[in-house]
Amino acid sequence: PTVLRMLEDLTGIDPKTIPLDDPDTMEIFRSLESLGVSLDELGCDVGCIAIPEFGTNFVRGMIMDTRPTTMEELVRISGLSHGENLWLGNAQDLIAAGTATLSQVPCTRDDIMNYLILRGGDPSMSFKTMESVRKGRGVSPEMEEAMRAIDTPEWYIDACKKIKYMFPKAHAAAYVIAAIRLGWYKVHEPLAFYAAYFYRRSQKGGFDAAMMTHGIDLVKQKLQEIDEAEDATAKDDDLFTTLEVCYEFYLRGFSFAPIDLYRSHATRFVIEDGKLLPPFVSVSGLGETAAWDIMEGREGKEFLSIEEFSLACPKVSKTHIENLKAAGAFGDLPETSQITL
Repeated sequence: PTVLRMLEDLTGIDPKTIPLDDPDTMEIFRSLESLGVSLDELGCDVGCIAIPEFGTNFVRGMIMDTRPTTMEELVRISGLSHGENLWLGNAQDLIAAGTATLSQVPCTRDDIMNYLILRGGDPSMSFKTMESVRKGRGVSPEMEEAMRAIDTPEWYIDACKKIKYMFPKAHAAAYVIAAIRLGWYKVHEPLAFYAAYFYRRSQKGGFDAAMMTHGIDLVKQKLQEIDEAEDATAKDDDLFTTLEVCYEFYLRGFSFAPIDLYRSHATRFVIEDGKLLPPFVSVSGLGETAAWDIMEGREGKEFLSIEEFSLACPKVSKTHIENLKAAGAFGDLPETSQITL
């Protein structure tokens, strides 16, 4: 919701007016055609990177296995990704073997009750079976007998026995609606989309300006380093997620402007001349307190040196200044205001 509101402010387009059947938006959930790029180096050929609930490696793998074409199929994928013992070792194997299709396997808890009722099952027993399965209690002998009485396929009964938890369909539908709206901005208002996405990542320390704003080659290098590291930390994994989006960002022909002492915002990415201008918080180790201090300290000033900047911004430490240098924020500004005669 925060990102959608930010996108509305950036573009003037109300998310609630966005069509949920836009062909170019739906395309990102099965290919990269709408984005016009290749993500072969990431092992990905769909465009849903950075889309909440659909951007992780796990869900991208599900999408590449199923190639959804409708919103209903996206709801099913959302249900599968939030369930336990639903996809791996269960629905994935059934679909891969051709035993069942995505539209046939149980994906959300509602699917089981509706499936059994539509086959002629007793509504009360169908409901009890759904409740038992979705809570991970399996299928009782009584339920199994009732399922066989309406010619339920053995594979369906076996699939229900493996399930440990199931997501409600209404929750899955809500996630998909949000994902499609965000996907629309990604396709049709890309700079605003990336500005909002990187803002959210920088709020959690997941965006490092020194690492991500100096071109695609450095991004590729960092991706490879983290991917090959045997001792990668949780922070490395978090940075890897953002680096993937940076890689796609560059491939689509976009770039970052250098952090600027006078034009950068404390927390938000600014769209300027077809580029994204990173905020001060995107500098590694520089929090919001120091970022807002810079905005206050620069008011009405033009610094002659880094020393003068430091005096004007007392909450910016020496470490912050070194990190700002690494991000290129000072340009060719000299260290001190002294001159050599």
